[in-house]
Amino acid sequence: MNRLFTIAKNTFTETLRQPVYAIIIIAALLLLLISPSFAMFTMSDDNKLLRELGLSTLFLASLFIAIFSASGAVAEEIENKTIMTVLSKPVQRPIFVIAKFLGVAAAVVLAHYICTIGLLMAIRHGVLESVNDTHDWTVLTTAGVALLSAFLLSAFFNYAYDWKFSSTAILLLALFGSLGIVFLAFIDRDWQFAPQNNGINSLDVWGSVLLLLAALVIVALAVALSTRFNIVVTLSACIGLFLLGLVTDWVFGRFAETHLWAKICYFAVPNLQVFWISDAIYEESQIPVRYIVISATYALCYTAGILAIAVALFQRRQVG
Repeated sequence: MNRLFTIAKNTFTETLRQPVYAIIIIAALLLLLISPSFAMFTMSDDNKLLRELGLSTLFLASLFIAIFSASGAVAEEIENKTIMTVLSKPVQRPIFVIAKFLGVAAAVVLAHYICTIGLLMAIRHGVLESVNDTHDWTVLTTAGVALLSAFLLSAFFNYAYDWKFSSTAILLLALFGSLGIVFLAFIDRDWQFAPQNNGINSLDVWGSVLLLLAALVIVALAVALSTRFNIVVTLSACIGLFLLGLVTDWVFGRFAETHLWAKICYFAVPNLQVFWISDAIYEESQIPVRYIVISATYALCYTAGILAIAVALFQRRQVG
């Protein structure tokens, strides 16, 4: 367990230090910031479109972080020959694969959490549907203070202690963002204590949880592919599986009852449509807890099966 924790911790740290990790988070937060402006051009249901735009941004950000981070988790170590040093110690190959998955998954969870806070703040602010609507300065001030505090403290720690600026900023942003969303849960747009008017909907929280499950499935797929293929092939395959997973019901599901090949593909390809709640948003219906449990069980079983395949593929891989 000590070796598992050490490798997972190192993988988590390396993932946080990758430039693409910070770039995707910054891009996602910027898109969430301007999403209320995009959603105001509909004839009706502006806030529903805001929710869908926000969840789409969150979905893509988490999945691209999962793909880019996990695809190089094993492949880079094989190409750089650093894996030989690790495996020369008493570290079993299954432990190495599982630790890599856990490290990347932790980084994906952190990024998803930060973007979820940005999503909840954007939804809390809402769309300015008429000229009489005003900005929610409680949200804007809280978000600005969190971003500025994380930036200034990261710059200080980088100057004083030579800490990595990007990874420190991400961790501090998660901390100050958490404090900010807790503050907004109790303070309304008029700076009054009114938890009943916090604008935080359980539908958005459950939607974020479901998208996180989809991202973890992609992490497992990327780790499995990286045990045998280089980064380019792994990236291409993961993006292809991601796109196929969004339309698997239409591509394979309608033929599953009559064709064996379609039934096999339907069960083999991850059904990412399960984790998307667009229908619930437009129908204004709640997501039952039973659906969350079933989806989480599906994601857990699929992830466990893919990791088992990853261990089997890596068991006889020549790394020397």
